[in-house]
Amino acid sequence: MTQLPSTPAPATAQDGPLPRQRRTYSIGELAKMFEVTTRTIRFYEQEGLLAPERRGQTRIYNEKDRVRLKLTLRGKRLGFSLAEIREVVMMYDAMPDGNRRQLRRLLEILADKRANLERQLEDIRLMQLELDDVERRARDVLASLGDQKD
Repeated sequence: MTQLPSTPAPATAQDGPLPRQRRTYSIGELAKMFEVTTRTIRFYEQEGLLAPERRGQTRIYNEKDRVRLKLTLRGKRLGFSLAEIREVVMMYDAMPDGNRRQLRRLLEILADKRANLERQLEDIRLMQLELDDVERRARDVLASLGDQKD
């Protein structure tokens, strides 16, 4: 776990309190933390959802990247598209504490997801009824044949 000072440390304690340490993460640390592959993280970076600092070939992720990855993974679990995730994340970046526009848009996306799930549930219920009907007919035919074994 890498830590970079945000400002140079004072020479003595008399100069004032020690500066706050800015937490950074390696790609491996984030992958382990969120139980995803480094390839997944690089993909989200390619999609513009993460923007790590580069030091040669090494990626250095900050707290903002960690939060963005957390929001991205949560969005994927909820069935959000990458475009929807990007929209919500960009709004979050613009106003981290939330604002009406951001929250209304999030509620719209959630309502769409909920409506889609309701449609899918209804489709599943209908499919189950059809399966029950076909199974009942097959059993009836089998019974009328005297349950002969082939």
